[in-house]
Amino acid sequence: MKHFNKLLGLSFLILGACNLRPSPLEENPLARVNEAFLFEKDIDFSFVQGQSELDSIIFVQNIINNWATTQLLIDGANLNLTKEKQTEFEQLVQQYKKDLYTSAYIEALVTNNLDTLISNQELEDVYTNNKQLFVLKEDLLKMRYLNVNTNLSNLKEVKKRFKRFNEEDKKRLDSTSIQFNSFYLKDSIWIKSEQVISKIKPLQLGFNKVLLKKPNFIQLKDSLGLYLMHINEVLERGNQAPMEYVLPTLKQIVVNNRKLKLIKQLKSDIVNDAIKNKKFEIYN
Repeated sequence: MKHFNKLLGLSFLILGACNLRPSPLEENPLARVNEAFLFEKDIDFSFVQGQSELDSIIFVQNIINNWATTQLLIDGANLNLTKEKQTEFEQLVQQYKKDLYTSAYIEALVTNNLDTLISNQELEDVYTNNKQLFVLKEDLLKMRYLNVNTNLSNLKEVKKRFKRFNEEDKKRLDSTSIQFNSFYLKDSIWIKSEQVISKIKPLQLGFNKVLLKKPNFIQLKDSLGLYLMHINEVLERGNQAPMEYVLPTLKQIVVNNRKLKLIKQLKSDIVNDAIKNKKFEIYN
C-alpha cells in the first residue's frame, strides 16, 4: 500500500501541468481531457505489484498517455466528423453490441445442448455424399522408416526385424528405439509424402520418386547414417482420399451441420416461448 500511495503521488507530479479539476462526483482523478476524467478506479494496479518504483511509474504513465490520446481523438472526431457519419458509427456500435450479446448467448446454449456423439453411419453418409470434397491434393503413404548409424553393433538384427516386422519385431524395435537417430513405425496410418521427405534427407536430393513404388524396401545413405524404408501402400494425388485420413474433417462437418440445425431450432423455441408467455406480441 505504501508503494501504491508513492506511485500515485509521483503520477500526480508528472501530470502537474495538466491542470486537473476533480469531478464533484468522484475523488482522486489522475488525468483530465476536456470534460472526461481518468480515475484511480479505472486502472488495474495489480499489474505493478512486484515491479520497481520506476517501472510502475512508467506503466501508469503509459496508461494515462494512451487514455488521453484516445480521448483527444474521440473529441476531435466529434468536432470534425459530420452528424451523418457519427450517426452511422453509433448504429454500427449498437449493432455490434447486439451481435456480441446474441452470439455469446447462442454459443452458450449450443454448448449446453449439442450432442457430440457421432455414429459411424453418419460419417459414412457424409463421406459418400461429398466425395468431390475429398480428392487428394498430395501423395499419401503407409510406410515405416529407421535412421541408424552404419556402425550400429546389432545392425544386421535391426534390418531383419525391420523388414519382417511381425508383432515380436515391432515390440523389439520399439523397446530399443533409443539407439535410432530417428524412426517412424506406424505403417498402418496414412501420412503425406512431404512429411516423409522432410524427415529423410536423401529423399530431398532427387530420390523422392522411390516413395511412390509399393511394396518397396529402400536403403539410402548419407552423412547422418543409414535410412531403412518400407512402403506398404501408396495413394497419389487426384485419387479419392481414404475415409480414415479425412475422419477429423468428416466429424467437423457433422458437428457443424448439427450446430446450424440446433441454432435454428433454439431461435424458433425462444420466439415461440416468448409468444406463449406473452412476452412477444405483434400488433395489428
